[in-house]
Amino acid sequence: MVNDKISVGKKEWDLSCMFSGVDAPEIELSRNKIKKKVDSFVSKWKENDRYLSDPEVLKEALDEYDALDIIGPGGGDGAGTLDSFYFWLMSQKDQNNSDIKARYGKSIEFGNSLFNSIRFFRLNLAKINKDVQDKFLKSPNLEKYRHFIERCFVESKYMLSVDEENILTLKQIPAYEQWDKMLSGLLSKEERKVFDESGNLVDRNFSEILGLLTNVNKKIRDSAAKELNDILKKYEDVAEAEINAILTNKKIDDDLRNVDRPDRLRHVSDDIESEIVDVLIEAVEKRFDISKRYYKLKARLLGVEKLEYHERSVPYGSDNRKYSYENSIEIVRKVFFDLDEEFLEIFNRFIKEGKVDVFPKKGKRAGAFCTDSLKYQSTYVMLNHTDELNDVKTIAHEFGHAINSELMKKKCTSLDCGMVLATAEVASTFMEDFVFQILMKEANEEEKLSLLISKLNDDISSVIRQIAAYKFEQDLHSEFRKKGYLSKTEIGELFTKNMFAYMGDFVEKSEGCENWWIFWHHFRVPFYVYSYASGLLISKTMQSKVKENKKFIENVKEFLSSGMSESPKRIFAKMGIDIEKESFWDSGLNEIEELLIETEDLAKKLGKI
Repeated sequence: MVNDKISVGKKEWDLSCMFSGVDAPEIELSRNKIKKKVDSFVSKWKENDRYLSDPEVLKEALDEYDALDIIGPGGGDGAGTLDSFYFWLMSQKDQNNSDIKARYGKSIEFGNSLFNSIRFFRLNLAKINKDVQDKFLKSPNLEKYRHFIERCFVESKYMLSVDEENILTLKQIPAYEQWDKMLSGLLSKEERKVFDESGNLVDRNFSEILGLLTNVNKKIRDSAAKELNDILKKYEDVAEAEINAILTNKKIDDDLRNVDRPDRLRHVSDDIESEIVDVLIEAVEKRFDISKRYYKLKARLLGVEKLEYHERSVPYGSDNRKYSYENSIEIVRKVFFDLDEEFLEIFNRFIKEGKVDVFPKKGKRAGAFCTDSLKYQSTYVMLNHTDELNDVKTIAHEFGHAINSELMKKKCTSLDCGMVLATAEVASTFMEDFVFQILMKEANEEEKLSLLISKLNDDISSVIRQIAAYKFEQDLHSEFRKKGYLSKTEIGELFTKNMFAYMGDFVEKSEGCENWWIFWHHFRVPFYVYSYASGLLISKTMQSKVKENKKFIENVKEFLSSGMSESPKRIFAKMGIDIEKESFWDSGLNEIEELLIETEDLAKKLGKI
């Protein structure tokens, strides 16, 4: 029963199911085991090209390739060995531990050497002639791997030789990863004194400072914003060098692959047509009036002429309730209990088994995430829980990902076990919105107004803000390729231009806001952010169908189990959802606007505006 409280178990990750410690002898045994499997595969297939013409032989080769389970989802850019996964998780808990970073670096080198040794297989498969491609795609023997093969053929246009691909993989660490880790590590080291509820100055780490920006106490949030801006000012020169290095690395890769637009490889990787993403971007940009109206409403509710930049997400209302981790778990648990028995089972198991790292601490990565691990690796959730309302929604969000991951692992091959970014945020936003509905049922009108403002803030941040961020990235890469280097001032101007395009006149261009791109990690994962918008707008359609017919949850589970076994366009077409039409994206945006109208009407009814 949902009323039976569960033990929340350990509040830090229990990684002992992988290795007993960083010096565990089984780490070397694990490496030897996977290397033996890879060497056997290379020995059997590197000089044997029969799989390039015979469907039955290709089926045999693909079965063995799939069983390696070291390839990132869809055969991505690196090998995910168990030891690299382990040390990566350890590094997220302690970003400034040089020993862990060194061990992780060595594990990546080991994994990349394995990946490079089997790269020939995917490249050879991708570059076979058209007649044989058609034969493979029509073969009943290869139906299990049909879409993986299809994706290989699409990606072949941008693939280089085996040696060239190996070089690009090896240079990724010094040309990209170490730059990114350097800046995030420097930020995570920062501690500053910020006011607390009693008016005392207390030490707060970087993650806690970010969390305090939404504190209802203006003195606290202003104090946090001042320290945040000071930290970003301190690292603006470092960030300038870092982002230019990353932009340079991206341009080199794109030039070598003869890519026609900076975001093309993101779309190819995401198994989605660029034209569909363009339709999404255009549809959302046309509706920037929604976010501008929202910030006008929020400024009026807070009794100010304009919101300061850091106040955009400040909660409205006098509800100062705190949501402990235990209380938050019970709220989210109700959602899964109502939706599906298997959802609830996965959720309970993760909470009990130490698969969640809960609280912020110095050196720990900021924000929250769910690992996108391989088929035979466990899924883990990271939180930075600070007892705020947003933390409840974050738990639902990340467990949407976790449930998605576990359902895929149950059904998909290793090669299909992953979500492309275009649909990666569907499960997370789907679950998050059902939490909102539970909170609304239990609220009076004053509390409902507060919750509606919060929900609008989330929807606008996930859809409209992320599309503005995508347009910033388009400008950033375009201008860099024209000039060859961008100063921190130029980057800041591009950033604020795009941010204020969606925020409008009721948000103040506060001093320091031009540097907020510095801690926005997604800009280091080029053109990632559109997936939040596509995910939420798609999930709104799925939510409405579940509300109409509870049995539609089985269709939702079918989608969550599909992984990369089919393209997003085809998966949704089977559900009667056409993501190629602007009218589809507009329908989701209309729901956000209707929520805004409901909020405006309630604010008027209560005499707040």
